[in-house]
Amino acid sequence: MNNNQRRIAELIPHKTLYTGEKIPAIGMGTFGSDRFSAEQISQAVLGAVRFGYRLFDCASVYENEAMIGDVLLQARNEGIMREELFIQSKIWNDMHRPGDVLLSCAKTLKDLKLDYLDMLFIHWPFRNHHAPGAKVSDRDEQSHAYVHEEFMETWRQMERLQKSGLVRHIGTSNMSIAKMKLLLRDCEIRPAANEMELHPSFQQEEFFRFCVDNQIQPVGFSPIGSPSRPDRDRTDNDYVDLEDPLVVDIAKTHGVHPAIVCIKWAIQRGQIPIPFSIHEKEYKSNLLSVLSDPLSPKEMELLKSVNRNCRLIKGQVFLWDDIDDWRILWDEDGIIRSR
Repeated sequence: MNNNQRRIAELIPHKTLYTGEKIPAIGMGTFGSDRFSAEQISQAVLGAVRFGYRLFDCASVYENEAMIGDVLLQARNEGIMREELFIQSKIWNDMHRPGDVLLSCAKTLKDLKLDYLDMLFIHWPFRNHHAPGAKVSDRDEQSHAYVHEEFMETWRQMERLQKSGLVRHIGTSNMSIAKMKLLLRDCEIRPAANEMELHPSFQQEEFFRFCVDNQIQPVGFSPIGSPSRPDRDRTDNDYVDLEDPLVVDIAKTHGVHPAIVCIKWAIQRGQIPIPFSIHEKEYKSNLLSVLSDPLSPKEMELLKSVNRNCRLIKGQVFLWDDIDDWRILWDEDGIIRSR
């Protein structure tokens, strides 16, 4: 690692979690298993960590943690200290039951070749499973609506992991305000972060503010509108952030790709974006976007108008019985549907 790359890593801003610990203000996602191989993704991680990335967002269900672990070990052998890295992972839906949470965490630690995780999320608040590459119409026969008692059973195991030191922080993902209120009411250890879909055409202002007001750091996935998302998450009505006229105009003003505008917007708004790319030019420009030429207050205000409430990662494969409307998963009216 050369001095210039070390300098880039040192210049990346940080956010402060409610525990007082720091987390990089931008990271790199590693979900791409529907489009790219584990080797392609792990090599991108190696290039990214060498360039200056320090936050990596992983998950057991991505089926690439073992290869990512190899390159993280290689990076440490090249002089990057473990303490410099902030590594996240997630518990998949088929590992929510008592005992399984610990087993899942242990496998992730073994695969990533780590002694501890900086953050562990519950990937989805359901035990509804789907196999990798599932189609929209696929259903797990045991799928059912959210059950808070089940979720808290899982959360208690997450709390145990944090107390044991295997995990330094625990968090939630793909939640709603209604579900989060119940968790905050009943938990012993509060979530340090909430991973949620956030991009200019899906700003989730109310949920975003709820998290900030409760000292839960929003981590935004799909920050540029997830152009490489799985086919099962695509519909004809999806809005394309990178083609929005205002985003394009602001990009021209700054002489950058529209994706960079989306990332700058995310950083300046306060969420932690975790863009994914296997392409060196793209992941380098994503990181460098936070270091100079910020969007103006006027541009930030104008970008509020891009919001279309367009959720891209809809979660259709987690539906149950004869339910076909994915909106029921997200409690949009503030009501959690029981089984």
